[in-house]
Amino acid sequence: MEQSIATMADALPVELAFRKVDWSLQTREAEGDAAIDAGVEAIEATRVALKYPTVTASHSPNALLRRRCNFSVIYRPAVTIPGITSNFSKNVNLHIVRVATGGTYEDPGQPIGQDAAVSIRLVERGPCEQAAAFAFQLARRHGWSVTSASKHTIQRVTDGLFESVVTSVGERYPFVEHRTELFDALLAKILIHPSHYQVILLLNEYGDFLSDMAAGLVGSMGVGASGNFSFDADNAIALAMFDPAGGTAPDIAGQNTANPAAMLLAFSMLLDHIGRPDLGLRLQDAVHAAIADGECTTDLGGALTTTDFTAAVVNRVG
Repeated sequence: MEQSIATMADALPVELAFRKVDWSLQTREAEGDAAIDAGVEAIEATRVALKYPTVTASHSPNALLRRRCNFSVIYRPAVTIPGITSNFSKNVNLHIVRVATGGTYEDPGQPIGQDAAVSIRLVERGPCEQAAAFAFQLARRHGWSVTSASKHTIQRVTDGLFESVVTSVGERYPFVEHRTELFDALLAKILIHPSHYQVILLLNEYGDFLSDMAAGLVGSMGVGASGNFSFDADNAIALAMFDPAGGTAPDIAGQNTANPAAMLLAFSMLLDHIGRPDLGLRLQDAVHAAIADGECTTDLGGALTTTDFTAAVVNRVG
């Protein structure tokens, strides 16, 4: 993966300097908090990061980074790519914006007596405002609609707060269409008419669930990339980190067979973020074109190695 990014960076008409941080499981277990500190320090110094998949052992490094860097919003596109076999025949172009804090994920819960357990579900105004502003700005740039979804008819206080914040933020974007859906109904409607939806704005758990379902619709977790964002006091992006949506593949480590598509697509998102959307789009299109032409790794039905797939994408980037 690292070599794929280095090769691609060398092929682009822009000078990029990377500050490498070793976050291998071996290093993290040996150095403990010092390894996490090094990652946070690098992100705060550069304000942007490209993260490779990491193994979760005793602690999730992703969760630690989100907490330390205050990443409150996750953006994950799910787009149909010709050439990938899927059980779902309709085209998908979903852009999932997820409040990355709160929900029940912040509280593992505790037992009550012998036969019950409870966890607290937390929804905060600040992260909801940041996610809503990000979603509406994304939609405005591309001429898309925004759909916010929750269970506000049942979770009237928590999900109700989320929807009220979204509605308030949406008033600042009068030319962006905004719809509200119940989350369970939304899942069915996406399967029936995916073209009706572009930007979908969700609370933490709902966003997690929909992101995985959307990956299934497009046929692979191996082509999913995501952006993680924190914000300053004016709700402008302060820090950004881009990474593949999927996890590690230890069973094929070191065999030159892993699919680098998601990592390359995360790189394209980074290029867009740092002010080179032309190069980001060129890289994204090159990844999609290689897969459409059958020049891909074995998990997508091709026969290329990691190195060969990267070369195929580099050739298309030109």
